[in-house]
Order: sequence, then structure tokens, then C-alpha cells
Amino acid sequence: MREAGYVFEVASFEVEEAYDPSLTCEALTMENARRKAVEGARRHLDALVIGADTLVYIDGHPLSKPADMTEARAMLHRLSGRTHQVCTGVALANNGGSEVTTFATITDVTFKTLNDAAISSYHDLVQVLDKAGGYAVQEHGDLIVERVEGSMSNVIGLPMEALAEHLGHVQTEPC
Repeated sequence: MREAGYVFEVASFEVEEAYDPSLTCEALTMENARRKAVEGARRHLDALVIGADTLVYIDGHPLSKPADMTEARAMLHRLSGRTHQVCTGVALANNGGSEVTTFATITDVTFKTLNDAAISSYHDLVQVLDKAGGYAVQEHGDLIVERVEGSMSNVIGLPMEALAEHLGHVQTEPC
């Protein structure tokens, strides 16, 4: 956001996230983003609060953050040689959370075929336990990613193209 010229503050709010398998990836990530943004807007009444939630989906099933390196390794094996989706839900909340706009962006990411040595080499370079799907395209992504179709900023963490469009419709400065 800074590179795009926005002035903002980063804040974290503890919220109970939804884990409803009946929801689509868009609906689930938008709901979690909405919960985060509304909580932030309740605490910062005069601010426009942006909440976001990202999940990696393969075969219609979400891959969240790996619990440990064994799970991280299993995730990369599952993604190896395949295309998956990165879905980020974003919510903009203001007026204490009474006004909320949500949207989602989906990007297709295709992985190279990875063997154990390639996965180990990647894990030697990148801390992945706090990353949905167990990887970070912005950190040595060239080692594991064959191609990205859609918003690269979405895969990195926040779909800036769509966010900029939505912020253009908002009267308040983002915080």
C-alpha cells in the first residue's frame, strides 16, 4: 500500500474466524475480512479500516497456514506440478463498522514439479509457517512457481488493483 501512495497504520485485532466448509472460497475469505474490518472500525471510529483474509485452495479445499514443517512439506507436495487458487477477501469498514463493502480476488498459481530436494531447498530459504498454503511467492517464488495468472499482488497478500478501485469510491482516507 505504501508503494501505491497510501498513508495507513497497521493494526491487528483478535476475531473469531469463520471455518464453514459450506461457504465458497470467496464467501469465506470475505466473511473473515469483514469480521476483522468491523472490529477495527469499532475501535477506530473515524477511520476507514481495511480487513483482509487469504486462503489457498486446491481441488476446492482450503490450505491454511501449516502447523509445522511436516505439514508445510506435505502442502508443497500437494501443490507440486498443479494449479491452485489464491483467494483474498477484502472488507472496507467505516462509521464504526456500520458501513462495510467486501470483495474477493482469485488468482491461479501453477507450481513447478517439486521433488524432496527442491522443497528442502525452498524451506531452507523461506519461513513458511505463517503463510497460507505453506509458501510465499515474493520470497524465492521462482524456485517453486511456474506461472501466475491474475493479480500477483493478490498472491503476495493484498489485491492492490481491486483495492485501489474500491478505495476510489470511498470518501474517507484509508487508515
